[in-house]
Amino acid sequence: MFKLEKNDRSVVLTLTGAPVNALSDGFVAQFHRVLDEIDRLDDVVVVHLRSGLSVFSAGADLKEVEVRLSQPPERMVAYNRSLHRLFDRIESLPCVTLCEINGAAFGGGLELALSCDLRIAAESATIGLPEARLGLIPGAGGTQRLTRLCGPGVASRLILGCEVVKGATACSLGVVQYAVPDQELAARANKLREQISALALPALRVSKSCIAAFTRPDLDGFEMEIESQAGLIVSDDARTRVTAFVAERRARSGSKK
Repeated sequence: MFKLEKNDRSVVLTLTGAPVNALSDGFVAQFHRVLDEIDRLDDVVVVHLRSGLSVFSAGADLKEVEVRLSQPPERMVAYNRSLHRLFDRIESLPCVTLCEINGAAFGGGLELALSCDLRIAAESATIGLPEARLGLIPGAGGTQRLTRLCGPGVASRLILGCEVVKGATACSLGVVQYAVPDQELAARANKLREQISALALPALRVSKSCIAAFTRPDLDGFEMEIESQAGLIVSDDARTRVTAFVAERRARSGSKK
């Protein structure tokens, strides 16, 4: 179901669960095992999540959903909780997570993408949360993450209207941060991964924590910034990067004279 590739400072995680990367109990269990592997790797700045199929993920495994209809509701609750634990774990990774959406991302597939920090989509990719058509809701964090990301207006449009949008529209709504021509998607996603991989991991970790503090009324994000910056400025990594940056700027300004 997964292919894991370690590069210099990044990991590429490819979904390979034919035919549509359905989110099953087995998918969740194996994804946790892959995350365990990633946790054991050193110096991972970016995890790049992508699909090796023509779709990103069509959502829940409908065969398993059908079976759960004949079972006590606690079975569906347990499944939803398992998705919440998985997506919460992805969201809490200390590195940057980049999701490349090449095709359909529906239901739980979109909720998986929403648990990542950054999303880049093909302009023709189809994106939506169609659960209300089935008498259900996006119960794997979709009602919360989409609303937090785009506001109640956009969330209502996609969840209450069951509207399916293309990648370009999803970008204009803020569901994804980048939308590119289909033929350029892989190259642009790889370039973005490489750009982030060159950044300072401690600064990225702290930045993620400060951004997350925006939704936590019990935390003072401004104070977190001040305290975090104080810790970063004395680090060897920051000193090396700042010194190199200043030297480069001086060299450039000197060459112009």
